[in-house]
Amino acid sequence: MAESTEHQQLAAILGPEPAATFQTVISHLISSPSALQTLISDLISSEKRSEAELVFNICKQADQESLSLKLAQLLQVSPDEKTLAMCSILLRKQLLTRDLWRRLSRNTKSTLKHTLLSCIQREDTPTSISKAISYAVSELASAVLFAEGWPELLPFQFQSTSYDAPPKLQECSFLIFDQLAYFFAPFKEELHTVFLYCLSSSTRSDEVKIAAFSAVVSFIRCLPSSEDPNMFHDVLIEMMRTVMGELNKGKEIMAQEAIKLFIELARTHPSLLSRNGQIIRAMLQIAEAIDVLEQGTRHLAIEFLITLAEAGERAPWIMRRCREFVGLLFPILMRMVSNVKDDPSWHTAETDDDIALGVSGDYCVGQECLHRLAIALGGNNIVPIALEHFTAHFAAPEWPKHHAALIALAQIAEGCSEVMIKDLEQVVPMVLNSFKHPHIRVRWSAINAVGQLSTYLAPDLQVQYHQQVFSALNATIYGLQNRRLLAHAASALQKFIEKCARDILTP
Repeated sequence: MAESTEHQQLAAILGPEPAATFQTVISHLISSPSALQTLISDLISSEKRSEAELVFNICKQADQESLSLKLAQLLQVSPDEKTLAMCSILLRKQLLTRDLWRRLSRNTKSTLKHTLLSCIQREDTPTSISKAISYAVSELASAVLFAEGWPELLPFQFQSTSYDAPPKLQECSFLIFDQLAYFFAPFKEELHTVFLYCLSSSTRSDEVKIAAFSAVVSFIRCLPSSEDPNMFHDVLIEMMRTVMGELNKGKEIMAQEAIKLFIELARTHPSLLSRNGQIIRAMLQIAEAIDVLEQGTRHLAIEFLITLAEAGERAPWIMRRCREFVGLLFPILMRMVSNVKDDPSWHTAETDDDIALGVSGDYCVGQECLHRLAIALGGNNIVPIALEHFTAHFAAPEWPKHHAALIALAQIAEGCSEVMIKDLEQVVPMVLNSFKHPHIRVRWSAINAVGQLSTYLAPDLQVQYHQQVFSALNATIYGLQNRRLLAHAASALQKFIEKCARDILTP
């Protein structure tokens, strides 16, 4: 009954062929390269896809082994890029079908392995297709390496990463190392040499180096806890040199990809990246180049630095030189939060829903990172340096610097509360004096700071400065100022009162 239904479906698509049995039609589709090529083309076509999918699925049910071999053959010989892409997808799905590989004959398995490696080496194959085949190799290898092995794979890998191999082949080989890092862990000495040689080379392409560095990161993360990852420190230094060199050439996209990988590694192996400070100092240089580099590049460098700071004792260089580190990073963040413009729309908004009007990407990232840095390193390391910068900013004539100091003060309050409480006589006047600033956005940031300090410096702030804070907020609320300021002051007053003792509130 099932075969009869399939025969009817197939006849409806291909047309009635009384002389041909169902099996004959299927065999023709599987065995004929031109017929399979047509079927693949129909799978790509949006108009014929549903019918082609039905036919292809029937072929799979009829003879998966022959279909896999023919897909591999077509992948090897087809000149059409779309066909190659579809074949790589279909073959990858075929090979990952549950229990299919186990049912294939030994000769078919050998043929498929050989064909996949040959296809990666095919020079006229587009890079995107070669990468897709590389992922197919990786997934197949992860399924069979432990069970039955793949003796040809490792020699192929080392040969493909040599300097005289085509760049596309080098990149694909490193992609496979990346995906199979766990399986290649026993060859760490050999791989260390391969990685170091690649990343220190001046002739390797950017794409090859990024693929190699991604493999390095995956390999380090896969090392057993008993293994020492420090043997790869020189590889990381070489990659950092490459990043700086690329930035000097204006190649920021490649640098950004590399820094993302550094961030990934910082989350799992911070001690390796803060071993002697070279990489940290380089990232600080990138973060500082505000007038030279793109925001995206600088923000990634800062994310790396903050991630290491959040690692605490697992980032020993930062812990040993914490004041030095903060002294270098804090002014960069202060400069970022100073990047705010006087957007006319801000003045007409009645609520803080449009709080981002006139602020830059630098401002948003800087604000968040000040908060994270303070929580990570604490008041003893942050407050002395912060107060120096706040004093300098308030002495400057530009309103954005006053605004930045108040925003930064509010952002570090949570992480630095225990130390800031001891410096209330210095902190509170900075805030309350700004309630009379001629620029409305500075007054808004002063109110915002009161709201934050009311939460994190309570109850000391309320006990020592309730009269001054009440006076400043009441003057704003009843002074018929901007409605947005009024709403924000009311919110700050509520936060202040919530932490007040009853005797303070009694008239």
